[in-house]
Amino acid sequence: MFGYISRLLDSRSLSPHGFCLLWRPELLWTHVISDAFIFLAYMTIPAALAVIIRKRNDIPFSWVIWCFALFITACGFTHFMSIWTLWNADYGVEALVKVVTALASVATALALWWLIPVAVAIPSPARLRQVNQELERRIQERDEAIAALQRETAERQKAEAALAQAQKMDALGQLTGGIAHDFNNLLQAIHGSLDLIRRRSEDPARVRQLAEGGIDAAERGARLTGQLLAFSRTKQLKLDTLMVSDLAAEMRELFTRAIGADIDLRFDLARDEAPVMTDRNQAELALLNLVINARDAMPGGGRVVVKTERVTVEAAEPDLAPGDYMKLSVIDSGVGMAPEVVARAFDPFFTTKPVGQGTGLGLSQVYGFARHTGGIARIASTPGTGSIVSILIPIVTSPVRRAAPLKAGQPVSAVAAGRVLVVDDDDSVRGVAVEALRSMGVDVLEASSGAQALGFDDSEPPDLALLDFAMPGMNGADLARRLRERWPELKILFVTGYADMQQLDGNLGPQAHILRKPYRFEDLQAALTEALAPVQI
Repeated sequence: MFGYISRLLDSRSLSPHGFCLLWRPELLWTHVISDAFIFLAYMTIPAALAVIIRKRNDIPFSWVIWCFALFITACGFTHFMSIWTLWNADYGVEALVKVVTALASVATALALWWLIPVAVAIPSPARLRQVNQELERRIQERDEAIAALQRETAERQKAEAALAQAQKMDALGQLTGGIAHDFNNLLQAIHGSLDLIRRRSEDPARVRQLAEGGIDAAERGARLTGQLLAFSRTKQLKLDTLMVSDLAAEMRELFTRAIGADIDLRFDLARDEAPVMTDRNQAELALLNLVINARDAMPGGGRVVVKTERVTVEAAEPDLAPGDYMKLSVIDSGVGMAPEVVARAFDPFFTTKPVGQGTGLGLSQVYGFARHTGGIARIASTPGTGSIVSILIPIVTSPVRRAAPLKAGQPVSAVAAGRVLVVDDDDSVRGVAVEALRSMGVDVLEASSGAQALGFDDSEPPDLALLDFAMPGMNGADLARRLRERWPELKILFVTGYADMQQLDGNLGPQAHILRKPYRFEDLQAALTEALAPVQI
């Protein structure tokens, strides 16, 4: 092989083929110039192909272009050798260049034939436009579908809210008889205490005892009213720390009226309790839903146990992080649930009750409440043996703030000095508040309406405004905005038993507070002390 190449490159016995053209220079230089231009053109083509491949590295068959570039380069060198051999007899080198050119041309030709189906399958510009139009149409359809889904979701949320409110009112309807009885008892206790106080005003000890009895009855009514408002009103969630066992114990009377005399209601409350962070009204609603569901699961009577306990989750579980939780459970001895019912029990609108006896939102509200607190709701049930529905709520480290009530007969001490504007359309309620404030050493301005409150002189502005919310003409929220326009630094204390929380939220902040009716004098004292304290920045 090497001998063959050596003989091929031996040019000692050969003469340049341009020797015969020396007497025809015009013919010689025509060949030279033509081959030179062809050679230069052939050299620029591979360079252009290299630039294309570098800028379009996504071309799927770039290796074929490299083969074509090699073929063009070899062809260019054959023309260069045509010029070279006019004056040099290196015909062997020219032959090797032609061998390389032949191999490159054959490889390129085979590759092109193999590439024909691939190249034909490449979409044409017209096809690409058609595909793009189809894609745009599908995207538009998807956007329209998403918009329709959003509208349907909004409508469903409205329907769920309406059904939830209907369920609350249904619960109120079931409780009406027992509640009326309770309120009559409370009113009798208050009325009787006041009547005896009037008759025995000369006996201070007996008067004090009767007053305490009347106050206790009023506070029972306040607790019952607060629980009813949790079901009858719509309000934004208000997170606060509370004790789950205390919450369950406070609702004992309400549960007793809700489930009837044929059901044995028991409480098993934890002693090693810790505080949780949640919305009190939503917690009450969730617990009442569980108790009513337990009652409905025992049409012939039975036993319901409200149980609280402290549990620790060691390892992460689905939808539940490790940590300490308070577990609130309602256990019944009813008919129980089949596994397929348990699997769907938390689904909105799913119910096994007859039409008109349930909306299917009770347990879904319980589940939503549990997830909102950062916990989870679970069901354990077997047909014929009853059910256990549990809510796990994360324990928080911050302590529960509890008001320390005054002892019987203990006088109300003075609060921080200041001038207070009292606005209430009820003369008796306003009169009691004014008298209580004056007994605390507070300078009081009183008004029976928003218009009268706005008529006071600006020379001695009040430090705090104590406002009733529900007043004719101008409610407390509107009055607060007007007063703030006159006195930007004025602090607001709303005193109300029921209010539109969205309207109040616009006036809340570092200078606004809420005191719920009915209240003791010491509650008013604490609220004033807090409201008049300097704002911490």
